[in-house]
Amino acid sequence: MRPLTLRRRLAAVFVATLAAGVFSHAQADTLRIGYQKYGTLVLLKAKGTLEKRLAEQGVTVQWTEFPGGPQLLEGLNVGAIDFGVTGETPPVFAQAAGADLLYVAHEPPAPTSEAILVPKDSPVTSVKDLKGKKVVLNKGSNVHYLLVRALEDAGLKYSDIQAVFLPPADARAAFERGSVDAWVIWDPYQAAAEQQLKARTLRDGSGLVDNNQFYLATRPYAQAHPAVVAALVDEVRKTGEWSRANPEEVTQQVAPLLGLPEPIVVTTVKRQGFRATYVAPDVVAAQQKIADAFYQLKLIPKPLSIKDVIWTPPANVAAK
Repeated sequence: MRPLTLRRRLAAVFVATLAAGVFSHAQADTLRIGYQKYGTLVLLKAKGTLEKRLAEQGVTVQWTEFPGGPQLLEGLNVGAIDFGVTGETPPVFAQAAGADLLYVAHEPPAPTSEAILVPKDSPVTSVKDLKGKKVVLNKGSNVHYLLVRALEDAGLKYSDIQAVFLPPADARAAFERGSVDAWVIWDPYQAAAEQQLKARTLRDGSGLVDNNQFYLATRPYAQAHPAVVAALVDEVRKTGEWSRANPEEVTQQVAPLLGLPEPIVVTTVKRQGFRATYVAPDVVAAQQKIADAFYQLKLIPKPLSIKDVIWTPPANVAAK
């Protein structure tokens, strides 16, 4: 087995520290949420409405930021967090790795908020031109499925490209210095590359993928504390509805939190899907298609049943 790189060792230490330290075990009086540098959870954290609502149930909220969905779900898998949000692909990899997770809710499709980018002066003009090229992405992230579908649509196999796996910050550095030919990435990194680097969009998710965002919880927490989870989903939904109606105000709030210029953030906000709902059968079917595709490509070691990891709130909780 190849030894871990220093970066991977540090990441493993970080997650293990979270799991063994102050975030040791899920407690009835603490909800530990993992979030990323985008999305409704960032807004919910800034608004503080969840903390106020859960205080009535004697529950406090702890927030932990992660660089991407795979890292967040690793945190969920080792017990560092109880709840988090990722794109559609990370939970497939996490379930295949044995994570005891449940899909709780999802946001509407946002296919334009992920894309395959190429440098502004790149000779690559179509996905078909990526044959034999180096394509960088975060392994197991939402864009992994976008790449699979885009190649398939262009008549290429996944093995026709050279996949390079790096987290977003390192991927951008590789993209800027020209050591890769294309970058598959999501917002706000996507919008930042488009505006700051003048990167060209080779193909976004339109007509290829839904790019749903999923809210996930550990099975033990969701089963033990359904009222807390339902309240959290309700606050996410309310925040999302407000966000969709007020993109400029959202931008003003989020830009300082992300450390990004407002023109980049407003693009990100307008491309995102808002209005969280519990997971419907058609969404389960779409997610099953992703899991089947990754198994056929041998990117995951076993077939999965998505319907077996869908959380349904108890009737007395859902009615409130």
